[in-house]
Amino acid sequence: MYEILILFCAGFIAGAINSLAGGGSFISFPALVFVGIPPIAANATNTFASTAGYITGAFGYKKEILGDKKALFYILIFSLIGGSVGAWILLKTNETGFTNLIPWLLLFATLLFIFGNQLNSWLSKIGKEKQSASLLGKIGLKIFLFLCCVYGGFFNAGQGIVNLSYLSLAGHSNIHYMNAIKLFMSAIVGAIASLIFYFNGLLVWQEGLALMIGTLSGGYLAAKMAYKLNQSLIRKFVIIACVGTTIYFFIVTYF
Repeated sequence: MYEILILFCAGFIAGAINSLAGGGSFISFPALVFVGIPPIAANATNTFASTAGYITGAFGYKKEILGDKKALFYILIFSLIGGSVGAWILLKTNETGFTNLIPWLLLFATLLFIFGNQLNSWLSKIGKEKQSASLLGKIGLKIFLFLCCVYGGFFNAGQGIVNLSYLSLAGHSNIHYMNAIKLFMSAIVGAIASLIFYFNGLLVWQEGLALMIGTLSGGYLAAKMAYKLNQSLIRKFVIIACVGTTIYFFIVTYF
């Protein structure tokens, strides 16, 4: 029973962090591993629990999401296909291989979180300079979108920052639209991946539901208190959590 309480609390903190700064999977995923769930099942269950938050967040941005239906269509298709491919790759990965990969995935997500703003500014500048991109450039952009969705289907941590990187490279600068599409992509990728995980018996339901309820509760409360909290301090806390979690997994995996 204590595992359920731990996961609810971890989900609550993760949901609050996601609502305020992003990076909540650095709390929720390790919590699932901590209570004894195998890494691949923990990753799949974390994706399932996080997706509920993406869906409710995307619903709040429905006006922005429906603003460009042409772009929305191909993002939907790429998210469905890419998320499915990412989930399929996870299913084909053995437990030992995934366990050895976890520290590197967390390191990648940590670096994205820390340097994501600088990266997105740089990509945005490139995107604006390439407004009249060649056919080759447009194909490259679609490939990058596909790879972002594959990453999200395979591993949830850092997905939002990866999505923002694509949107910046595509030349978008409206932060409300970017947040809307980021959540839409995450919701579709998470939903299709969770469905595949469900049919392959990877989801741990009791623990996953406890985590999901905590995530939704924490996200809702944090959104209500957002203007009263110091965003800079929250970001520093998340960075410490990211770095600490990454170091921990390197130590337990390789030493």
